[in-house]
Amino acid sequence: MADPIKRVELKSGAVRYRFVIDVGRDPETGKRKQVTHTYDTKKEAKAEYARIKHETDRGTYVAPSKLTVDQFLDQWLKSATRDVEQGTAANYRDALLPVRARLGDRVLQGVTEPDIEALVDWMLTEGRRRGGQPGTGLGVRSVRLTLGRLRTALNVAVRRQLVVRNVALFVTIPREAAKAAIEAKAARKPWTQEEVKTFLTGIAGERLYAVCLLSLMGLRPAEVCGLRWSDVDFDGGTIAAGDNTRTIVDGEVVEKSAKSAAGKRGLPAPPSALQALRSFRTKQKAEKLEAGEAYTDSGYVLVDELGQPQRTDWLRRRVYELMAKVGVRKVRPYDARHACLTYLGTAGVPDVVLAAWAGHADGGTLAKRVYIHPDSSHLKVAADQLEAGLFG
Repeated sequence: MADPIKRVELKSGAVRYRFVIDVGRDPETGKRKQVTHTYDTKKEAKAEYARIKHETDRGTYVAPSKLTVDQFLDQWLKSATRDVEQGTAANYRDALLPVRARLGDRVLQGVTEPDIEALVDWMLTEGRRRGGQPGTGLGVRSVRLTLGRLRTALNVAVRRQLVVRNVALFVTIPREAAKAAIEAKAARKPWTQEEVKTFLTGIAGERLYAVCLLSLMGLRPAEVCGLRWSDVDFDGGTIAAGDNTRTIVDGEVVEKSAKSAAGKRGLPAPPSALQALRSFRTKQKAEKLEAGEAYTDSGYVLVDELGQPQRTDWLRRRVYELMAKVGVRKVRPYDARHACLTYLGTAGVPDVVLAAWAGHADGGTLAKRVYIHPDSSHLKVAADQLEAGLFG
């Protein structure tokens, strides 16, 4: 077999040793790939040739590349989001924004595990750029999401032989930060039954009373915003939740149905909710007469005084205003869903029914873990049961 190491004499008279070697095929084009290396000594050239040949035979060879993190993430996102919903694609892109901000101009092959650890620390302390005060720390949940997306992307980089290993694979959230996040989540409680009643009593005459009842029935904010009058069956007494949602993606409204069959559910509405909806529909008819041609007959339940359908951020601001007016504890509108499911779960509603009401397909496990927040009053009920059933 001919010696693959060739002696090369440069114009200056210096001697170098060079080889050309096949390193497989391009995964996208299928064309043969070759690399050329030149060394000062034949010993160095032989050693490097043997290493590359061994790694190529094993399928572990990674050719040197100047591909940056930004360039690779562009490639990965194009592939990873080609068959997902618009909102999911936006979530992928947003999750990787901190990576781009911190490491985007770095050569991908030069990024190390300490670089990823430093990225995590930076995100936790000063990585916020939107959704709050810029320069403050991101929440642990956001950092975990970014780290998870980066791990997934780097797995693809390893598979495509762009890097030797996944440097994000074993990076974790610092224990103290994770502990603080757990404590913060435990401190965030949805309304109690008494707080719900206080709020509803305080807003009984407000325009958005019926809309607030929908949230307290367990509908997600996007489901409330997407609900149409055609989804409300007054004769049958049901509401088709999840048939249509209105979410914000990259600043624009996106309408879609629920992701799963379980998410599209017909909920039997309590009589008070149906009555509130009837009153709200009547009020909208009066608003239409008053506005005349300026009114938009959109067919949505949640509209402003001119009939325009509204977004989740508009709903959130209006609900916060009502909370302040009544003087109740401020909670996220999404926590109204938590309050509803906590009440149903602690009232003894079976898991499978709770899951169906929440729009989950897991039979109740996720609904109970995520949405139910037992407090001291619920624990007192358990104590009463023990006294009556076991100790009394």
